[in-house]
Amino acid sequence: MTLGEKLIAADIAIPEDETPAETVVAEPPAPKVFPYDLESAELARAFLHARTPSAWTDRQIDEETYRHLYDLVKLGPTSANTSPMRLVFVRSPEAKERLRTALTPANVEAVMTAPVTVIVAFDPSFYDFLTRLYPQADARPWFAWNDEFSQETAIRNSSLQGGYLIMAARLLGLDCWPMSGFDNARVDALFLDGRGWRSNFLLGLGYAETVATARNTRLMFEETCEVI
Repeated sequence: MTLGEKLIAADIAIPEDETPAETVVAEPPAPKVFPYDLESAELARAFLHARTPSAWTDRQIDEETYRHLYDLVKLGPTSANTSPMRLVFVRSPEAKERLRTALTPANVEAVMTAPVTVIVAFDPSFYDFLTRLYPQADARPWFAWNDEFSQETAIRNSSLQGGYLIMAARLLGLDCWPMSGFDNARVDALFLDGRGWRSNFLLGLGYAETVATARNTRLMFEETCEVI
């Protein structure tokens, strides 16, 4: 069984006519014990030791890793399970050259040397899938009536899924280089218009050269958070 099959096994519904006569209900997982282990290897890979690369190694990404990555990301929650994120993995020299024409100069080297740059996009018509994705209610009319509302929902939730993508990639041992410096309209015209998708941001994926520089300062809890 592949990793993807293991991940989705619990989500596979058994048709009514195939429901076993006796169904064994599995015990729920034990609740996580607090406090968490802040020194765990998983937290270190995802947050504590992770850095935006300054350069990539020549190591390539196995194609199966893309599928494993998506199989993890798709499990993250979105509003009404809208799941609007769409991904285009740009890895061939020809595709990279097309993408180059939409980049700001500062991002050209990062894209051209990365094993793959992902166009993290969204589908403005995500609601057409809600019959499958959210069978609890007739959710399509919630969004289909208003283009502005559906696009706002798509951007917000694809950004949320983009965050899951970065964390999942780091946990799979990949390094991540998120980018904003590009011409969205040109990327859409070059890669997405035939599908109706729209670009949100770019994400370089690969294996980074060792980073020895210190992390830039982050804002403190007291500066950014309020408990009321």
